[in-house]
Amino acid sequence: MQLSKTEEELMNHLWKLEKAFMKDLLEEYPEPKPATTTIATLLKRMTDKGFIAYTVFGKSREYYPLVKKKDYFSKHLNGLIKNFFNNSASQFASFFTEETDLSEKELEALRSLVDKKLEKKKK
Repeated sequence: MQLSKTEEELMNHLWKLEKAFMKDLLEEYPEPKPATTTIATLLKRMTDKGFIAYTVFGKSREYYPLVKKKDYFSKHLNGLIKNFFNNSASQFASFFTEETDLSEKELEALRSLVDKKLEKKKK
Protein backbone atom coordinates (compact mmCIF):
# COMPACT_ATOMS: atom_id res chain seq x y z
CA MET A 1 0.00 0.00 0.00
CA GLN A 2 1.24 3.46 -0.70
CA LEU A 3 0.50 7.05 0.15
CA SER A 4 -1.03 9.67 -2.12
CA LYS A 5 1.04 12.80 -2.89
CA THR A 6 -0.79 14.82 -0.23
CA GLU A 7 -0.36 12.00 2.31
CA GLU A 8 3.35 11.79 1.45
CA GLU A 9 3.72 15.51 2.04
CA LEU A 10 2.10 15.19 5.45
CA MET A 11 4.15 12.07 6.22
CA ASN A 12 7.35 13.98 5.40
CA HIS A 13 6.38 16.57 8.02
CA LEU A 14 5.72 13.80 10.55
CA TRP A 15 9.03 12.06 9.78
CA LYS A 16 10.78 15.39 10.31
CA LEU A 17 9.01 16.10 13.62
CA GLU A 18 8.99 12.42 14.77
CA LYS A 19 5.91 13.08 16.96
CA ALA A 20 3.37 15.83 16.45
CA PHE A 21 -0.03 17.13 17.35
CA MET A 22 -2.32 18.44 14.61
CA LYS A 23 -1.31 22.06 15.31
CA ASP A 24 2.39 21.13 14.93
CA LEU A 25 1.73 19.54 11.56
CA LEU A 26 -0.28 22.54 10.36
CA GLU A 27 2.59 24.85 11.32
CA GLU A 28 4.88 22.94 8.95
CA TYR A 29 2.85 23.92 5.89
CA PRO A 30 3.51 27.16 4.02
CA GLU A 31 0.73 29.67 3.46
CA PRO A 32 -1.98 29.15 2.47
CA LYS A 33 -2.22 26.36 5.00
CA PRO A 34 -4.60 23.47 4.38
CA ALA A 35 -7.83 23.32 6.38
CA THR A 36 -7.74 21.48 9.69
CA THR A 37 -10.41 19.12 8.36
CA THR A 38 -8.19 18.25 5.39
CA ILE A 39 -5.29 17.32 7.70
CA ALA A 40 -7.67 15.36 9.95
CA THR A 41 -8.93 13.39 6.93
CA LEU A 42 -5.38 12.65 5.77
CA LEU A 43 -4.35 11.54 9.28
CA LYS A 44 -7.35 9.21 9.47
CA ARG A 45 -6.56 7.64 6.09
CA MET A 46 -2.88 7.24 7.00
CA THR A 47 -3.84 5.63 10.31
CA ASP A 48 -6.22 3.25 8.52
CA LYS A 49 -3.44 2.33 6.08
CA GLY A 50 -1.10 1.54 8.97
CA PHE A 51 1.47 4.25 8.28
CA ILE A 52 0.91 6.22 11.49
CA ALA A 53 -0.54 5.80 14.96
CA TYR A 54 -1.32 8.16 17.81
CA THR A 55 -1.37 8.51 21.56
CA VAL A 56 -4.36 10.24 23.15
CA PHE A 57 -3.74 13.09 25.61
CA GLY A 58 -7.12 14.30 26.84
CA LYS A 59 -8.90 15.49 23.71
CA SER A 60 -5.70 15.71 21.65
CA ARG A 61 -3.85 13.11 19.65
CA GLU A 62 -0.09 12.98 19.24
CA TYR A 63 0.73 11.28 15.95
CA TYR A 64 3.89 9.31 15.17
CA PRO A 65 5.07 7.29 12.16
CA LEU A 66 4.96 3.49 12.15
CA VAL A 67 6.98 3.29 8.93
CA LYS A 68 10.53 4.60 8.62
CA LYS A 69 11.19 7.06 5.80
CA LYS A 70 14.08 4.96 4.48
CA ASP A 71 11.93 1.81 4.38
CA TYR A 72 9.08 3.60 2.59
CA PHE A 73 11.23 5.11 -0.13
CA SER A 74 13.37 1.99 -0.51
CA LYS A 75 10.23 -0.03 -1.28
CA HIS A 76 9.10 2.53 -3.85
CA LEU A 77 12.50 2.79 -5.49
CA ASN A 78 12.70 -0.99 -5.79
CA GLY A 79 9.19 -1.00 -7.30
CA LEU A 80 10.26 1.67 -9.78
CA ILE A 81 13.29 -0.38 -10.82
CA LYS A 82 11.14 -3.49 -11.17
CA ASN A 83 8.32 -1.84 -13.11
CA PHE A 84 10.19 0.62 -15.33
CA PHE A 85 13.67 -0.85 -15.70
CA ASN A 86 12.92 -4.59 -16.10
CA ASN A 87 14.14 -5.21 -12.55
CA SER A 88 17.60 -4.11 -13.64
CA ALA A 89 19.52 -1.79 -11.33
CA SER A 90 22.07 -1.34 -14.14
CA GLN A 91 19.38 0.01 -16.49
CA PHE A 92 18.20 2.33 -13.72
CA ALA A 93 21.77 3.53 -13.03
CA SER A 94 22.36 4.11 -16.74
CA PHE A 95 19.14 6.10 -17.06
CA PHE A 96 19.87 8.03 -13.86
CA THR A 97 23.38 9.05 -14.91
CA GLU A 98 22.37 9.90 -18.50
CA GLU A 99 19.12 11.73 -17.85
CA THR A 100 20.07 13.80 -14.82
CA ASP A 101 22.41 16.75 -14.89
CA LEU A 102 24.95 15.44 -12.41
CA SER A 103 28.13 17.40 -11.88
CA GLU A 104 31.54 15.80 -12.13
CA LYS A 105 31.77 15.97 -8.33
CA GLU A 106 28.42 14.15 -7.94
CA LEU A 107 29.47 11.46 -10.40
CA GLU A 108 32.74 10.98 -8.51
CA ALA A 109 30.76 10.64 -5.27
CA LEU A 110 28.55 7.98 -6.90
CA ARG A 111 31.64 6.13 -8.13
CA SER A 112 33.05 6.22 -4.60
CA LEU A 113 29.82 4.75 -3.19
CA VAL A 114 29.86 1.95 -5.75
CA ASP A 115 33.56 1.24 -5.09
CA LYS A 116 32.95 1.02 -1.33
CA LYS A 117 30.01 -1.34 -1.85
CA LEU A 118 32.13 -3.53 -4.15
CA GLU A 119 34.86 -3.72 -1.51
CA LYS A 120 32.34 -4.86 1.10
CA LYS A 121 30.94 -7.51 -1.24
CA LYS A 122 34.44 -8.90 -1.91
CA LYS A 123 35.13 -9.42 1.80
